[in-house]
Amino acid sequence: MNHEPNLPPSHDEARRTFLKQSSLLTAVALVPAPVVQAATAELDERVAAAIEKVPLKLEINGKKYKLNVEPRTTLLDLLREQLNLTGTKKGCDYGQCGACTVHVDGQRVNSCLSFAVMHDGKKITTIEGLADGDKLHPMQAAFVKHDGFQCGYCTPGQIMSAVACVREGHADSEAEIREYMSGNICRCGAYTNIVAAIQEVKNGGQKV
Repeated sequence: MNHEPNLPPSHDEARRTFLKQSSLLTAVALVPAPVVQAATAELDERVAAAIEKVPLKLEINGKKYKLNVEPRTTLLDLLREQLNLTGTKKGCDYGQCGACTVHVDGQRVNSCLSFAVMHDGKKITTIEGLADGDKLHPMQAAFVKHDGFQCGYCTPGQIMSAVACVREGHADSEAEIREYMSGNICRCGAYTNIVAAIQEVKNGGQKV
C-alpha cells in the first residue's frame, strides 16, 4: 500500500526535476576527467572557429585572396590546408629545418613560425610561384642539373632560400653560400650539389 501522500502537481514536478538534476550531476562526477577535458576542448574549438576568424587579404603567387582565418593559423597551415599550396613543406614545425621557407615581400620567411594575420596586404611567393608556366625558374633548373636533391622533401625550401641568397648578395663564395643557407637542412646530405647549383645561377648572371 502506498502511504506517500498525494502531492500537488507542482511538488511532483519539482521532485522529478530534482531527481533528474541529481542523476545528471552524479553521472558527470563519475565521468573520467580526460573525457570531460576533451569535450570541453572540442567545444572551445567550435566556439573559436565560429567567433575568432578575422578578415585577411593576401597576394599569393600573383593571385589576390580575401580570406577569413583564425588568428592562430600559421602562414604554413593557411597555404597547405586552406589554399592547397602543398609545395611548401611542413618539416620540424619549429623553424629549424627550413622546409617551409617562402618569400614575403621578397624576404625569406619560415612560414611555420609566422601567423598568417601578420601578413595582411603583403605579397607571398611559394615554390609554385617561381616557374613561368612550364618554364622552370633558373634556380629550379640548376637544382635539376646538379642533382641538388635526393628525397626532395627539403627541396622547395632549399630553392626558395637559394633564390633569396642570391638576391641578398650572399652567394659570392662557397663559404658564404653555406653560411647563408645554414637554416635549410638536407637530411640526404646533398649540400655540395646545392652549393654548385647556387653558384651556377649566381655566376651566370641570370635574373632570379
